[in-house]
Amino acid sequence: MITKKLYLNEKAEQSIKIAAEIIKNGGVVAMPTETVYGLAASAFNDSAIKKVFLAKGRPQDNPLIVHIANITELGEIAKDVSDEALLCAKKFWPGPFTMVVNKTNKVCESVSCGLNTVAVRMPNEETAISLINACGVPLAAPSANSSGSPSPTTAMHVINDLDGKIDAVLMGNRCEVGVESTVVSFCGENPVLLRPGAVTLEQLKEIVPNITVDPAVFKSIDANQKVASPGMKYKHYSPLCKLVLVEGNSNDFCQYVNKNGGFAVCFDEDTNGLNGKYQVYGKNAVDSSLAYSLFHVLRELDEKGIKEGYVHAPLKSGVGLAVYNRLIRACAYRVVKL
Repeated sequence: MITKKLYLNEKAEQSIKIAAEIIKNGGVVAMPTETVYGLAASAFNDSAIKKVFLAKGRPQDNPLIVHIANITELGEIAKDVSDEALLCAKKFWPGPFTMVVNKTNKVCESVSCGLNTVAVRMPNEETAISLINACGVPLAAPSANSSGSPSPTTAMHVINDLDGKIDAVLMGNRCEVGVESTVVSFCGENPVLLRPGAVTLEQLKEIVPNITVDPAVFKSIDANQKVASPGMKYKHYSPLCKLVLVEGNSNDFCQYVNKNGGFAVCFDEDTNGLNGKYQVYGKNAVDSSLAYSLFHVLRELDEKGIKEGYVHAPLKSGVGLAVYNRLIRACAYRVVKL
């Protein structure tokens, strides 16, 4: 069993202190952030980082994101940070924005999986910031789930996946954003979007108009290729249910699902056209609603015993690009274009 369950709505200050002591002593603690729950350990403690990989069953070449509480802490873990990176940090921090920059020697090799870079962000969540400050060190924190399964957006998701494998869970509210942070590399000639998130490509272009999009955002990459960001290489976000991503308008999607007789994961706008069972995951016109519900709904499919289904693909713009990026991986790149 998890050694401590810390309920933030009861004596939250004491809960933070206990969680911080666990981390200072080399333990790992699940914490809420605005994106998804993270599994936190000291970014300067190699043995603690190894516990994170072990608890998740995470591949050893999949780097972690380091979380800081203040932009002044950036110099402790990063060096030679470009003006473009600093502009984006000042614009989007605290918030769901991660930048990949050159790392200092203080960051454990296991955090960056042997790379000379580090991914870093400042979360926009009071509990996470309080925990980082109480620990006095930056925290490396991937999503607090079993590797490959849908990311956790509630404390119960964490417990269902990692009970007995980690030291504690800080019990917070459901995550407001619902998908992991946007990741941009600033280590090349031009900034490169490695993973889309709630900070959108359109917003980034206002600050860094020369930004490009890594091909891995839309397709799988070679198994031997090294990556600088989580979420690029391996099967991710996948329920046990076999899913197919379907691109097309509402009418075409409904006709396709009705013809094939499958379960639908759909937009609210689709419901009148479907004959069979379905699960709504938001409004197509409100892409933030899709992000908020996505992983919650994917986990519900397994809870309901759904074996196969079709997911209506969002538009590849705004936050919809982040949702699309997660879905093609959850669907193991099975895509139907109508």
